[in-house]
Amino acid sequence: MDLSDNAIKVIERRYLARDPEGHPVETPLEMFERVAAAVSASDVPFRGREGAERSRSEFLEMMTSRAFLPNSPTLMNAGRPLGQLSACFVLPVEDSMEGIFEAVKNMALIHKSGGGTGFSFSRLRPRNDVVMSTKGIASGPVSFMTVFDAATETVKQGGTRRGANMGVLRVDHPDILRFIHSKEQFDHLNNFNISVALTREFMRALEEGDSYDLVNPHVGTVAGRLDAREVFDDIALMAWKTGDPGVIFLDRMNEHNPTPSLGEIESTNPCGEQPLLPYESCNLGSVNVGLMVVDGGGVPSIDYPRLEILVREAIHFLDNVIDASVYPLTEIAEVTRANRKIGLGVMGFADLLIRLGIPYDSEEALSTARELMFLIAGVAREASAALAVERGPFPNFERSTYAREGSPPLRNATTTTIAPTGSISIIAGCSSGIEPLFAVAYERRVLDGESLVEFHPEFLRIAKDRGLADDGVLDGVAAEGCLGRVEGVPGDLKRLFASALEVAPEWHVRMQAAFQQHTDNAVSKTVNLPAEATVEDVEALYALAYELCCKGITIYRYGSRPAQVLYQGAPSVGGGLRPRERQKVTKGSTEKVKIGCGNLYVTVNSDDEGICEVFTSLGRAGGCPSQSEATSRLISLGLRSGIDIDEITEQLKGIRCMSSIRSKQAEVLSCPDAIGKAIEKYLESFGQPGGDDLQATDHRCPECGARMELEGGCRVCRSCGFSRCGP
Repeated sequence: MDLSDNAIKVIERRYLARDPEGHPVETPLEMFERVAAAVSASDVPFRGREGAERSRSEFLEMMTSRAFLPNSPTLMNAGRPLGQLSACFVLPVEDSMEGIFEAVKNMALIHKSGGGTGFSFSRLRPRNDVVMSTKGIASGPVSFMTVFDAATETVKQGGTRRGANMGVLRVDHPDILRFIHSKEQFDHLNNFNISVALTREFMRALEEGDSYDLVNPHVGTVAGRLDAREVFDDIALMAWKTGDPGVIFLDRMNEHNPTPSLGEIESTNPCGEQPLLPYESCNLGSVNVGLMVVDGGGVPSIDYPRLEILVREAIHFLDNVIDASVYPLTEIAEVTRANRKIGLGVMGFADLLIRLGIPYDSEEALSTARELMFLIAGVAREASAALAVERGPFPNFERSTYAREGSPPLRNATTTTIAPTGSISIIAGCSSGIEPLFAVAYERRVLDGESLVEFHPEFLRIAKDRGLADDGVLDGVAAEGCLGRVEGVPGDLKRLFASALEVAPEWHVRMQAAFQQHTDNAVSKTVNLPAEATVEDVEALYALAYELCCKGITIYRYGSRPAQVLYQGAPSVGGGLRPRERQKVTKGSTEKVKIGCGNLYVTVNSDDEGICEVFTSLGRAGGCPSQSEATSRLISLGLRSGIDIDEITEQLKGIRCMSSIRSKQAEVLSCPDAIGKAIEKYLESFGQPGGDDLQATDHRCPECGARMELEGGCRVCRSCGFSRCGP
């Protein structure tokens, strides 16, 4: 079994069965054997034990060859007592206290089992609406979202897999402006991705420069009107500032709802790729298309015959998962088995393009994406039809659009989804989902604190073939992480290995649309924007996504969230936070503050990347010079390590010292309070230098300190395999 050291580490940390003391009781190979045995057992009623054994062997080969992997809950739980194998769930939130807290309870049970949940809060009456049963006043959807958020926080503290939520609100809900701004404070709703559900009526009003109706969902009456352009501007502004909200095009999702007679789609899973009915779940899997390349006479091409065989077996696997899974709620089991939705997608797409010699931002790449997904979707539908002949169609088939259109019976209401692949792409040793490369070079910590730089294998191969490996080019790539600014790298290689931030945002959207064209469900993809992008750029991308028939869009402007650190060079993937070097020249200001012991002089300095250090000195009256110096040193270290400046000032302000409290002349509560307030005044006067001119920013992994990649609505650490959906 060909697994990298990093893949083995990820499996050992996150997937292996363990004894009560937490020690692994299986190897990576035994994990795959456990999964293959559990999933193939669903074949026994249809193919007997011999047929199930053949399936077990085929499933095992798919996984151990890294050609196909299912979503993480299947790898974690198949063949184990929990037995919950699905990743995606949507729950209804009814407009009653009982309905709201029933949803909270059900959410907790799903999170406990390893799943993520999506909700539409559009049924809840707006804020300040009268509640007739109690004569009270409704608090509105956003206030109740905080209850869901708090419950998620509590559940995740006791578990090993962080719960994640999607919160959706229709654009015509009276509380829509409150919802759009609900994550403007960075410490609010941290366990939610949020999306505004845009309707066809809203998009028409936006195009015509008109206003549109707000509808009270409780009584169905018009509660007011808003200017569509102003609301759209607000959505784009908040996305520009924080990354939330995303948008989903609700009517477009429902146009592709295969079972409209069962109800409307109101929400998606946390990462947005799986529109689902209330109480519906879906299990996902991805084929590693980076492995599907053959060298035919020196010209690389896609091995479509091999891919076709793989897709058929993957559909078989995912359909079996539905019957093998244990569901956290009876309602979910019933709806899931009645519609049997599955979602097969791809990973390693960037690797595929590189091996074919096709730049990501090219028309040829878009054509490749459409051609690839056309084949996958067609074969997946054929495989589902074959399973329907053998095992029967999904129970709601006769109530589906397929039956109305005269389609042959299908085993599954949907078969394809483009999901974030996070940890499973690390196991597979490939690029994530349909994203471009995040970096070409990674720094990895090894024993005794030493580090090694690892390069993308295709870049290393090409660099050696073209004589670039021995002239300092690799050192430059290791220092930068990407190729764009490295001298000596030919232009064609810079374009072929362009990173996510080096690909123009409109090409991200065009790639998403290319895959969406032949995908049943939706496509999870992050549209990366540079720090200097404008709100108008965000609006243009939203308009392009709608024009190109995407079902939704999520953007992320680098530098738009706190808890991010500047980096230069190969991102560390195992060494934790490391402070940047102090530059030789800094600039700043000094403030004189009266404290209980006399005067304190606080100097705040910045370089071209932001505030970098704080110094303090005391007047002749004395004070606590060693304590003040220690405080200043720690603050400076934290600032150069990327700790959010607001977090630092919040920790300092409010600390009390008896000397300052007793003194009538003191202007502050203590020396730390003075330092915190001086930093705030500096920011008010001079801003944060470099704040809109970042090369790149990142989130650090809470488990190992490595830089995390953003993919769809999820983040993944390529060092330890930690992943999470949400901010």
